Amino acid sequence: MALYKLKINGRDYRADVDPDTPLLWVLRDSLGLAGTKYGCGIAMCGACTVHVNGEAARSCVLPVSSLANAKITTIEGLSATGDHPVQQAWDETDVPQCGYCQAGQIMMAAALLKRNPKPSGEEIDTAMAGNLCRCGTYHRIREAIQSAANKIR
Repeated sequence: MALYKLKINGRDYRADVDPDTPLLWVLRDSLGLAGTKYGCGIAMCGACTVHVNGEAARSCVLPVSSLANAKITTIEGLSATGDHPVQQAWDETDVPQCGYCQAGQIMMAAALLKRNPKPSGEEIDTAMAGNLCRCGTYHRIREAIQSAANKIR
């Protein structure tokens, strides 16, 4: 076990965990930040997507020991009031069905729009391809991302 200092959602946290503990489990089990979901455990589904230094990252395979001085943002930190343009567009477009994958989808979409505020449909599909939705709401996800891009402009 080792003590790790983490900057998450603009706040300082400490976690006493093994160095190879994935960030996902530190967030959920050690720190009580349960918005980030476990999906597959092998970085293939995107349910666990968070931002590390502004870039989308799969927290299920990211060892806590690799995060010294990193700025981590979870779905809880994307917007304190849920008014991020992607979150607003998600609600307006009525994207979720079961909702399980939505935190990861929203975090990936927010990273995409930060990097590319005017993505084409093809660019959206490419960026979001690794985030799986068991309910198949992909057409609404794309529509919401396009709507959020319009809000950001």
